[in-house]
Amino acid sequence: MTILHFKALSDETRLRLVHILLHYELSVNELVRILGMGQSRVSRHLKILTEAGLLTSRRDGLWVFYAAPRAGEERDFLRAVLPFVHADAAMQADLGMAAQILEERARKTRQFFNAIAEDWDELNREVLGAFDLPAAVCAAVPQGCGTAVDLGCGTGAVLSRLLPLARGVIGVDGSARMLELCRRRFNPDEPAAGRVSLRIGELDHLPLRDGEADFACINLVLHHLSEPVAALREIRRILAPGGRLFVADFLRHNDETMRSRYGDRWLGFKESDLADGLSRAGFTRIGRQRHAVGRGLELVLFSAEAC
Repeated sequence: MTILHFKALSDETRLRLVHILLHYELSVNELVRILGMGQSRVSRHLKILTEAGLLTSRRDGLWVFYAAPRAGEERDFLRAVLPFVHADAAMQADLGMAAQILEERARKTRQFFNAIAEDWDELNREVLGAFDLPAAVCAAVPQGCGTAVDLGCGTGAVLSRLLPLARGVIGVDGSARMLELCRRRFNPDEPAAGRVSLRIGELDHLPLRDGEADFACINLVLHHLSEPVAALREIRRILAPGGRLFVADFLRHNDETMRSRYGDRWLGFKESDLADGLSRAGFTRIGRQRHAVGRGLELVLFSAEAC
């Protein structure tokens, strides 16, 4: 098998692909853009690496994403071999282009949510149907909660319901327009308004201190992110030890219209993948529920505790 591995790496293009995909998960089209090669050529090299076990592929609706294995014999092989591969100027440029692509993804997401902010509550009702997601979030808040955080708070539908249950609440969103609408929910003349903090920021680099929160929720947000596990790790950073996390997201589905209508990046997740992501990020799962919602979709709700 080792001979097969070395043979798979005996090509400059395949070395470049492995080097990129050790750092990022990317689609075929994104890899074509980075390498500046035709799609058939890139796909042929991806097939060789995948058949050798040095890459994994993930189909999400009509899109296919590639990455290096996270664990196992092949990952160990790459860790042993790649330090002997000189990262030349082309490889460094590849990583720079990949980082730029991820930033473009995030910018397009911000632009999308700024554009549809006025309609967001109605769009949410369309997809959630009769299910009361804010009530499910509130049921997960521990008694005597100090600071509760809603990550990807949108227009504040959940945040306003959290306010009576915590001494202070923080709403974080990457869309300035969403936060503007959220701010309107809270009357600045009421004493409770002083317990609300709204902050703009990305979910993989949260504008909170280490251990600042006692409870956090992230609802229908992970499927918009390029790297959901990176966001979960960042949430673990801002939670105090023993702090609670509530996650609500879609189970895997094949409704491609969710990309254009709701800006979805992922068409939901396998329940096992979400559970694994929580564990890798430093959480212990303490509860799980499933609920059918609108558009023929199903939600999975996880409660977890920061280890």
